[in-house]
Amino acid sequence: MTENQIVDEAVSRRKFEREIARYRQLEDTYRRRGWFLLEATFPSVLVLFAAVRVTPRPLVCAVRLDFTNYDLMPPSVKFVDPSTGSALPMKSLGFQMMRLDGLDDASPETIASLAQQQRLPVQPLLQAHGPDEIPFLCLPGVKEYHDHPAHTGDSWLLHRRSGEGSLHFILEQIWASGINPIQTINYQIQQMSFAGFQINLAALPR
Repeated sequence: MTENQIVDEAVSRRKFEREIARYRQLEDTYRRRGWFLLEATFPSVLVLFAAVRVTPRPLVCAVRLDFTNYDLMPPSVKFVDPSTGSALPMKSLGFQMMRLDGLDDASPETIASLAQQQRLPVQPLLQAHGPDEIPFLCLPGVKEYHDHPAHTGDSWLLHRRSGEGSLHFILEQIWASGINPIQTINYQIQQMSFAGFQINLAALPR
């Protein structure tokens, strides 16, 4: 649900259009990454992500960003069903978003060694109180992050000029932490019956 516009709408709309224009400049690059901009009508943006490192390329998720009151407030981010627009609960996402924690200055050798020992410290970026709850993206520059009581000391105004609330930044974090790492997909194969004949999906070429 879109909240009330308290900022001069012309200001928010102008900044929204600037974000979309910047996206359009790199749209070919984004498409090769598996990003597809489905809607861009103020104040809402809908982007679909596909995992391009997997064959066949699956659609992983759709994300809706709401730029109401931008940029006095950061955009709201929700993962949605692309066919209905409804926000999805944690249990329906089917993927994770993980980020290395505390290794900003670590060398590639250190990271590789920790990975080999299965000791990499990772932080889940999708947070929810339970599987039936709507998750929020635990990331500075996202409205749900700054609205959370645990982050009252990390005001959006501290990040406002950093670029962290931009369309590119948020989509980049989703892609880098949740989509790009996907290299394999496990499929459940079921037999389907159509009007008196059957197709065995397991027998089809891959």
